[in-house]
Amino acid sequence: MPLYVTLANWTDQGARDVKDSVKRGEAFMAGAEKMGCKVHQLVWTMGPHDIVAIIEAPNDTVFSSLALGLGKLGNVRGLSMRAFTKEEMSKITQAIP
Repeated sequence: MPLYVTLANWTDQGARDVKDSVKRGEAFMAGAEKMGCKVHQLVWTMGPHDIVAIIEAPNDTVFSSLALGLGKLGNVRGLSMRAFTKEEMSKITQAIP
């Protein structure tokens, strides 16, 4: 399954309710699982991003629905990137002419 990395930052609403951040994270993980996704890591970070998530999803459409649904809640805004495992990157580089 494709792998995605999301860098998220709290919105003003999310920062006001920061005490609920762990509960919101758990709810996100449960919702992701119901959509057929697996959250490999969800960590809170110091620096330019507040949260980093590594998520496996069946395809781009399912992942996009998950990300848009999260954004709709208004607690975080994220930047998501498709990620490649070592094995996937090996296949990609082997296909270079």
